[in-house]
Amino acid sequence: MAHEIPLTSRSLPIALLRARERVMGPIRRMLVEAGVTEQQWRVLRVLEEEGPQEPTHIADRACLLLPSLTRILQKLEAKGLVVRKSHPVDKRRQIVEITVKGAGIIRDNIDYTLLLAEEIRNTLGPERHEALLDLLNDLHELKLQSDSRD
Repeated sequence: MAHEIPLTSRSLPIALLRARERVMGPIRRMLVEAGVTEQQWRVLRVLEEEGPQEPTHIADRACLLLPSLTRILQKLEAKGLVVRKSHPVDKRRQIVEITVKGAGIIRDNIDYTLLLAEEIRNTLGPERHEALLDLLNDLHELKLQSDSRD
């Protein structure tokens, strides 16, 4: 039986990348003006939304690998956007917290990000927008047989 590779127009990985680029283009311009990278923005958003937490949780919530997060946290700390403290119970662990300056970057740019999100929602329509988010979350939760090959 011949295995035909799907056309790139029907390839899920390529479709996801195209969609990501469509969404992230305007956000990247905003981030350049704000002086942070996409990854730094995600870390700040997670900390602003969920409060102080351990790096492993931040990495998971911000879709980052822990070694990458370590470098990102160093840069954010150098910019005065986050602080790292010892865990109150286990001094070997760290807690990361967004600073007032870091929260200011979120606050100064949130109206623009909300405007972009609303434009996408309005263009797709609320029902399709919610369905897309549900499908993407379902895709994230899938347990595939190929996962066991790692």
